[in-house]
Amino acid sequence: MSHVYIIAEAGVNHNGDLKIAKEMVGVAKNAGVDAIKFQTFVTENLVTRNAQTAEYQKHNTGKQETQFEMLKRLELSYDNYKELKELCSETGIEFLSTPFDIESIKMLERLDIDKFKVPSGEITNYPYLVQIAQTGKPVIMSSGMCTWSEIADAVQVLRDHGTTDLSLLHCTTEYPAPYNEVNLKVINAMQDKFGVKVGYSDHTQGIEVAVAAVAMGAEIIEKHFTLSREMEGPDHKASLEPQELKSMVQAIRNVEMAIGSSEKRPSTSEIQNMKVARKSIVAKRNIKIGEMFSEKNLTTKRPGTGLSPMLWNSVIGQVAVRNFEKDECIEL
Repeated sequence: MSHVYIIAEAGVNHNGDLKIAKEMVGVAKNAGVDAIKFQTFVTENLVTRNAQTAEYQKHNTGKQETQFEMLKRLELSYDNYKELKELCSETGIEFLSTPFDIESIKMLERLDIDKFKVPSGEITNYPYLVQIAQTGKPVIMSSGMCTWSEIADAVQVLRDHGTTDLSLLHCTTEYPAPYNEVNLKVINAMQDKFGVKVGYSDHTQGIEVAVAAVAMGAEIIEKHFTLSREMEGPDHKASLEPQELKSMVQAIRNVEMAIGSSEKRPSTSEIQNMKVARKSIVAKRNIKIGEMFSEKNLTTKRPGTGLSPMLWNSVIGQVAVRNFEKDECIEL
């Protein structure tokens, strides 16, 4: 199995503060992820002035405000992202950001990011998809709130306009996502339907669903994190804290190793235990030379250094070639 690519989603959990965003880069690096991802948007281009916030945003922020008011507070500038990208480069972690409007795609293109992440909400945004595809960069696209046909349409638009390297993420767009709405089986169905690399963008609480997704074949994992769930903002409550992020990465790396090969044979470490754990055909009591072997004078016991008990039927009825003491391995 290839290396699972883990994205620590900082999103807007920096609360519009560059200092917090920079601190998050260090936390992500320390956790052992491959990339840290932010969200790039120009509020005026993203929402109308009177667009309402989602229920989870109202609940998590405790504020009755428009999306415009909330997002304006969380916006970072081009220069901020330039600094963050430079910091990531110095730190040795990949910088990613999701653009939410065409101006932001162009902004990230000027920063020369390695790949683009399409969020679930933009999967039906035709002009946006065309703009992303025309960059020619690799694309990772989330698929929350989608039907199969919507994903297929978006994949077609990307491919028609220049995307050759495409990965898809299964996702349930709710913060936090209820376990009974996750449907991890979609990962395998998505691999079958589209023949591309498939991952999972996890919005559940805790780390076990992301780890389970890797066991089911997810090759990319994206997970929100925060410096503290007590911070004010829309996404902190459904995010991992630094130590949890580190635990998730370790668990994924362990599972990744454990997936291994589909070949069934004794492993290197098992071979030394075979003689100890398996059994041999041994004398049940003292046996004299010339005596016939039967169920009365034979049994099976550890260690597995003698004749295998699978030869039982061919040993029964044969004659002892010498004297055997009780518990001695039988020889023919």
